[in-house]
Amino acid sequence: MTNLTTTHKTTRLVALGLSAGLSAALLYSPVTEAAGLLKPNNASYADLQIKTHHVNVVIEDMYATTTIEQTFHNPNPNDLEAIYSFPVPEKAAVGEFSYWIDGKPVTGEVVEKQQARQIYEQEKQQGHATAIVEKDKYKTFDISVFPVKANQDVKIKLVYLQNTQTDTGIGRYVYPLEDGGVDVEKQSFWSRNESVEEAFSFNVKLRTSYPVDGLRMPQHPHANLQQLNTHEWQATLINQITAQQPNRDDRTLPSNTATLTTDAPTDLKAAGEYDAESPNQSTTVTRLDKDILLYWRQAQGLPASVDMVSYKEANSSKGTFKLTLTPGNDLPLITQGRDWVFVLDISGSMQGKFSILTEGVRQGLGQLNPQDRFKIVLFNNQAQNFTQGYQPADQQTISRVMAQLDSVQPGNGTNLYAGLAQGINQLEADRSTAIILVTDGVANVGETEKSKFLHLLEKRDARLFTFIMGNSANRPLLEEMTRVSNGFAMSISNADDIMGQLMLAKGKMTHSAMRNINLKISGIRGKEIVKPRLANTLYHGQQLTVFGHYYQPGEAEITLTATIDGKEKRYNTKIMLPEHATAHPELERLWAYAAIEELQAEIDYLGADKDAEQAITDTAIEYGLVTDYTSMIVVRDEVFNALNITRSNQQRVEKEQKARTARLQQPVTAQQHRADQQTPMFVDRSATQPNQSQPRAAVSPSRSGSGGGAISPWLVLFIAASIALIQLRRLNGSTTKKA
Repeated sequence: MTNLTTTHKTTRLVALGLSAGLSAALLYSPVTEAAGLLKPNNASYADLQIKTHHVNVVIEDMYATTTIEQTFHNPNPNDLEAIYSFPVPEKAAVGEFSYWIDGKPVTGEVVEKQQARQIYEQEKQQGHATAIVEKDKYKTFDISVFPVKANQDVKIKLVYLQNTQTDTGIGRYVYPLEDGGVDVEKQSFWSRNESVEEAFSFNVKLRTSYPVDGLRMPQHPHANLQQLNTHEWQATLINQITAQQPNRDDRTLPSNTATLTTDAPTDLKAAGEYDAESPNQSTTVTRLDKDILLYWRQAQGLPASVDMVSYKEANSSKGTFKLTLTPGNDLPLITQGRDWVFVLDISGSMQGKFSILTEGVRQGLGQLNPQDRFKIVLFNNQAQNFTQGYQPADQQTISRVMAQLDSVQPGNGTNLYAGLAQGINQLEADRSTAIILVTDGVANVGETEKSKFLHLLEKRDARLFTFIMGNSANRPLLEEMTRVSNGFAMSISNADDIMGQLMLAKGKMTHSAMRNINLKISGIRGKEIVKPRLANTLYHGQQLTVFGHYYQPGEAEITLTATIDGKEKRYNTKIMLPEHATAHPELERLWAYAAIEELQAEIDYLGADKDAEQAITDTAIEYGLVTDYTSMIVVRDEVFNALNITRSNQQRVEKEQKARTARLQQPVTAQQHRADQQTPMFVDRSATQPNQSQPRAAVSPSRSGSGGGAISPWLVLFIAASIALIQLRRLNGSTTKKA
């Protein structure tokens, strides 16, 4: 009998996925699950327990490394299996997994997905210790461990890497715990236990060569945030559960009381504080049901730059590099008017929410300029041009249309393709158009193939700006839609500072963008250059990241060309690629992850391709990555030998661990990775000194945010929906507490 773990959540909340500028989407998730141990619903065994959960994050100038260590406990008299599930972190390359066997950690090896599952099942049937990490597409990573012996513990460790960037001088790290509850079939079979029974900790060390003037954790205001030195910060959350709390003020807590959650003040948590109004009330243990989010803000006035990290062993002919280009603050403001097209979902699932959305549309229309026009398209099983074409944005017309919209009753299915097709119909080439798509569901009527949506967007000169809300949103689809439309994607967590995210987005809507991006690296024998799929256009405050291999060290010239408001602009600099650099072996995995993303995007766009799938599998096995086609398996050393599985990932892990330890012992110096100091790429032509870099874009300290001017109508819609989300969350939170 398989046991996995519990607490079936009944909290209901709205998950928001807004695609604006060319699309904005409001997605609704009826049940929100979280990271935790799974078990079959109605299982007869007691829940397995998460005894400890410790997270250590190191964020460096170029990437973040997240290390998770967990201990599971089996309170049952039988040996059982543990399955731990958590949301896929954004752009996460999982390359290290260890399972403690006979008291010692054994590092996993990556093999083809089906083979890994067969090995795991065979070892489990024979009663042997084994573990596996699998990826469920864009939704979750699932870790299976066998056995968790009766009344005993098991320990695992997982490490993943992520590319890091700043947006308008703001850095953002999310430790995802909410999975969004998008898989109905999975929810109907499994329940989960997301409670940490004894000890939880979350520690972040930020090491940056560009000065940071503040950290923020919006959902954890009492986290311990401190600056260690000029270039290092630390953020800490700790919750140690104790069996009995100390006696204070002649009041004694009951013996089964645990300490407060990590939302409680640090000093109170350490002391075992409790509610003075209810001295006999048990406090709540840490639950893995809310994302943990950290922001950092760079100091004002930093230079635009090209930064580089590289890795090349002395005995290797191939090196790996990562370039991060941070353009200057020279993109002009947009002043012309626009056409606005609202594409609204009126399917049956919109009942009870449609009034909220129409109010957002009403407020958005009220912000339009007199020279603007608007059109409204509705869709359920079919699509209809509700306003019969464009209407003038005067108050009388807006009032009349909104009165008609208020009488609409949602019903039937969701033909998303028909709605989008109707929305982009009859666009006028001489007018700038923004299309706002508002929907709460997945396409289930008419065309549902991803490639069809992409081809539809490619046919029109229209841009998709996507807010991806929640960890289980279909990020691959939304990001690829933004790529083909030259828009931008912004991930949003329920733990986010929503207004701050809106400020970042506003600058992209109010400024011109660099389009038709072309980056050329010459002077070296370099190849396998990987540029992100979304890098055809750079918006205000965005960075451009490029990975590549090189086979000839020495000087290289970088040329960036782009079109700004129809005029080509060229930027140049020179960099040095080293003969020997061993500080960042993780770059090899990050390059491989970026290459795999490119291959997967081609499959999504062009359809299944056996050669591309094999290329992904081969790359993932060579560089030790868990993907849709590969998994990581742990067995005893003698089993690895019997299966002829080489321990290449174990060797890679040892190399990376050694490098991480060495880096932490070295001080961070100012702009230590900057590659264009001698020849700045983004030169300030108006500066009094020659070769002075432009300042990089930064969040304006003014209330209006970067870019100035009135807030865009689609942002008003987003704010209205966000307020509704917060209200629903608070309402259901109080309901849950009462229950």
